[in-house]
Amino acid sequence: MGNEFKESITKAVNNANLTGALGKFSEAYKVNRAKAYEGIDFEELRGRIAELKSYAASHLDELSEQFASKAESSGAKVFRTNDPAKVREYILKVAQDNNVKTVVKSKSMATEEIHLNPYLEKAGIEVGETDLGEWIIQLAGQTPSHMVMPAIHMTKEEVSDLFSKEVNERLTSDIPRLVKVAREQLRPAFLAADMGISGGNIAVAETGSIVLMTNEGNARLVTSLPKIHIALVGIEKLIEKYADVATILKALPRSATAQLLTSYVSIITGPTPNPDGSMKGLHIILMDNRRSEMAADPKFKQALQCIRCASCLNVCPIFRLVGGHVFGKVYTGGIGTILTAWFDELKKSEDIQGLCIQCGACKDVCPGKIDIPDLIMEIRRRLVLEQGVPLLQKTIYAVVNNRKLFHGMLRAASVAGKPFTSGKFIRHLPLFLADLTDGRSLPAIAAEPFRDRFKKIIQPKLKERVAFYAGCLIDFAYPEMGESLVRILNKAGYEVLFPEDQTCCGAPARYNGAYEVAANNAVDNIKALLSVDATYVISACPTCTVALAHEFISTFESLGQTEWMSEARELANKTIDFSTLVKKLVDEGRLTMKEGQKLGKITYHDSCHLKRTLKVTEQPRELLQRAGYELAEMFECDTCCGMGGSYSLKLPEISAPILQRKLKNIKDTGASTVAMDCPGCVMQIRGGMDQDGTLIKVRHTVELLAEQLIISSQ
Repeated sequence: MGNEFKESITKAVNNANLTGALGKFSEAYKVNRAKAYEGIDFEELRGRIAELKSYAASHLDELSEQFASKAESSGAKVFRTNDPAKVREYILKVAQDNNVKTVVKSKSMATEEIHLNPYLEKAGIEVGETDLGEWIIQLAGQTPSHMVMPAIHMTKEEVSDLFSKEVNERLTSDIPRLVKVAREQLRPAFLAADMGISGGNIAVAETGSIVLMTNEGNARLVTSLPKIHIALVGIEKLIEKYADVATILKALPRSATAQLLTSYVSIITGPTPNPDGSMKGLHIILMDNRRSEMAADPKFKQALQCIRCASCLNVCPIFRLVGGHVFGKVYTGGIGTILTAWFDELKKSEDIQGLCIQCGACKDVCPGKIDIPDLIMEIRRRLVLEQGVPLLQKTIYAVVNNRKLFHGMLRAASVAGKPFTSGKFIRHLPLFLADLTDGRSLPAIAAEPFRDRFKKIIQPKLKERVAFYAGCLIDFAYPEMGESLVRILNKAGYEVLFPEDQTCCGAPARYNGAYEVAANNAVDNIKALLSVDATYVISACPTCTVALAHEFISTFESLGQTEWMSEARELANKTIDFSTLVKKLVDEGRLTMKEGQKLGKITYHDSCHLKRTLKVTEQPRELLQRAGYELAEMFECDTCCGMGGSYSLKLPEISAPILQRKLKNIKDTGASTVAMDCPGCVMQIRGGMDQDGTLIKVRHTVELLAEQLIISSQ
């Protein structure tokens, strides 16, 4: 990550206006979106959208041909090209052939993609944006920071300053007044324009129709008042049938702006008469620009299911801190990272892909059912294949892949860290390491790791067995969590086995694109965990559980490795997270809680992998309430805490404010304890509470339940 890019991050997170505007919108959006989708089966709806868009992506040539035929039979002129330069040349030629001097535009990301405005302006044509947000950023000399709301990063005070300069009058930040000024400035432009340029939300192959969805009415003026209308549409906007328009209309406004429907929906099929009786010149450009290549890529084809609602930006904890001018190029946020890698070039996504924390919030809300985090992981993998692994990372991975060396170094770190350790924390580190303890304390490496403590645990002889995968944090930082797990499972009638050859789950390597390293970790762990006869393989770390249950398989698939695939599937079938297994054992009567306990108020933080990949949310809550805790839900309980594995070490300037927001939400509940199922989240939040000086206890669910579970009478 380059210094200039890091500086842009620092500048963004310290811009109070930016973070304030994006933060307020993000909070309101989640509430309003939930209301907008009330009574609608979102999973069923997005399943239909994914299906119809996937079909279109598989038949782009066929649908393009059909669209062109139908549109031309209705009187439109259709131009198809893969080359953005030819798009610009075509538009300029139409303009010059018709003596066009002024152009008005409605919002179009495709025109931003090909940098159309400066091209036309260089040729002496005046170009005016008419979408309010686009006009604002045109006046500011900026680019859109959001695909739906291009000026979302600006406050009303900043807008009033811009408008004041434009009309040469000191304006207040009164929004109705600012809107009136915009209307007064833009109306004459519509009437005087020689050409209108629009995008298109949907292109219907069956009828040759373009569908436009807007809230301001400007698109209708752009497409109806000038004598020439050019619609620039990426071929990913194609759908097969007219009836499918309703499906997308149902989701797009709800996901984009939490509206039931936009104020205007325009369906344009063929040209219409101009006021003077002549026929409008309607030109539709179907632009490819590597979209067909994307459709042919089995991994990235699903990105063409995007309906450009930008809901992935609206829920992204990173986007609301840094905005689209940092997190993106033309297209912003998670989906923008993917589109940048394709429509521009892979290298252009090198910095922005590193901003993704892999929390998965975008995947949950995407109406096109796109696995955005997984596609960003694939970008990382391809960058590594193209550029190689940096020397420092290569050295680290070499250590991690050598289990004995890795564990030996962790033991050595326990001794080396003692001068900086106070109690269970490392609160200050010297010199260039100081940033690592800025805003949160780090856990001290345990003097005795879990693997050593385990040998001293005396377990009863039991018939049923469970293999425990500890993961690095429980093994070397929080061994007490592992001891609690053993006690609980012994009470349920399970002997716990700890295969000593287990090592790092490979998540750090995989999340940095080093899939070969992650595959080696996977093989080592498969050998270790399947070497014992156990009913389950249990983990109390969701990241590790996801690795065992899902990512070993997907890593092998990505690399085309089949040698260990059957064993990986066998391990996946045995793998279970802590709360799910304990809830099952309680329901079966193999464990019970102490009765009559009133343990006080507690709040719960959902770790990203547990909720979004493993789909576990209610089990830990129910267990804690059965134990006697009064649950007080925190605001944004399922928003990332900023840990993200090594993310918090690489980008502490982003991780820290995310953590501070989480700490505030915890404190606002009035709870004396916050529980979670992830040792990584414990590390982040406990370290933050320590630096904050707050006395709220940060505990893993396994520790809290170990104190309350007893052997069932059954």
